[in-house]
Amino acid sequence: MSGATLVRDTIEAREALWRPPAPVPLPPVRSLVRAALSGERDLLSLVPREAYTELVFPLAGSRRGIVYVNDPALVARIFAEPDRFPKNDLFVDAVEPLVGDSLFTSSGATWRRQRGMVDPAFGHMRINRAWPQMVAAMDDHETWLDAHAADGTAFALDAAMASVTADVICRTIFSQTLSAGTAHKVFERFDEFERNVATVNLKQLLLAKPWARGTQPPRVLDACRAIRAELDALIAPRMAPGAPMIDDIVGATIAARDPATGDAFTTSELIDQLGVFFLAGHETTASALTWAVFMLSQRPAIVARMRAEVATVAGDAPVALEHAKRFTFVRDVLRETMRLYPPITFLPRVAAEACELAGRRLRRGTMIMIAPWTIHRHERIWRDADRFDPDRWSPQRDEQVPTGAYLPFGLGPRVCVGAAFATLEATMILARVVRRYDIEALDPAAVRPVARLTTRPAAPIRCRVRRRVP
Repeated sequence: MSGATLVRDTIEAREALWRPPAPVPLPPVRSLVRAALSGERDLLSLVPREAYTELVFPLAGSRRGIVYVNDPALVARIFAEPDRFPKNDLFVDAVEPLVGDSLFTSSGATWRRQRGMVDPAFGHMRINRAWPQMVAAMDDHETWLDAHAADGTAFALDAAMASVTADVICRTIFSQTLSAGTAHKVFERFDEFERNVATVNLKQLLLAKPWARGTQPPRVLDACRAIRAELDALIAPRMAPGAPMIDDIVGATIAARDPATGDAFTTSELIDQLGVFFLAGHETTASALTWAVFMLSQRPAIVARMRAEVATVAGDAPVALEHAKRFTFVRDVLRETMRLYPPITFLPRVAAEACELAGRRLRRGTMIMIAPWTIHRHERIWRDADRFDPDRWSPQRDEQVPTGAYLPFGLGPRVCVGAAFATLEATMILARVVRRYDIEALDPAAVRPVARLTTRPAAPIRCRVRRRVP
């Protein structure tokens, strides 16, 4: 073995021992105290130690009754029956001021009606159709990164990733770039909403009855009203008599008709659905990219392997669609990132009727806590569950992942329809970032995750970027 090989193997071994940031699991009472004292309304700090070791267990102390479910087979069953186990009311209350009774929040016949109406709009998220918008957004983002590399200024990684993914979705939904005035106002307000929305209120979680209405902080409600007003301003010219038909998501949603009645969406319903497209279409992908780039800043050996794959597949040519589909290791890095930092941290459900689950009788209104965060880090499901190991996805490892054990995009009838879009978008962005830049996190020890609507860093991750020397 050569000296260079020995050094490389030593560096890789040392890097492999690095554990990405995560809360230290505590017993239930201490977790509750930690969450209460933090004042952040962060559900991650509430997760007890048992959530990483037990498959099904009750969480004591809540008036509504809470059962934690990590068992993959039970998770698959629950997601397969959305009418019996709809989205939990606390989650719905958090986003309803923004997206109303939309695809994101509705259930039963209302959801099926809306889904049938907007299905044509999803055609604009097909990869071949959306690829040019993805590339154009990343071209502009590279120009922005080049400027920061040239002058050495620091920037917030999470904001940078949100900006490029929001640009992609603006081009896809509205046929305009993020830099357009109204679109950028929507983005800024969405960021304010995401940073301040309260997805958990300890008092309501522990003391309120099921389906008791919750409230959001005034600044969140103000942001929701502003977002809806800006979306209204974006679509009003498109709905005016004689307005030209533009073949994008807005146009397809305006043209949507209820197959049973022939009715179109009302203006309020249109705003609901477009709010969902924007929120789900950019924030979840931005979350995955933020954590991927941060972890790569701590694992240069992984970056080297990604660069080697990009060079082998694409050479010096611009990254094309056929290249992105062949970036297997880059995609494995993304999959492992979404295992450790699932974009949607929690996917709680509620028992719409009394039922039996895993031998337990659940009364109507019981919260069923399903958390990709804990399922993806569960010691009975994953080997070295809290380590960043992209090779666990390689064919050579041949690790069997049961249905229900990996759900960054959900599962069942309500699985995210944009999963393929988001995966290819993030793969392309990651490949282009590592090919062109070195990114340094300025204070990696301070980085820690929190659960808002998505898995976000508690504070902006400050970074510097340098252009690579070929």
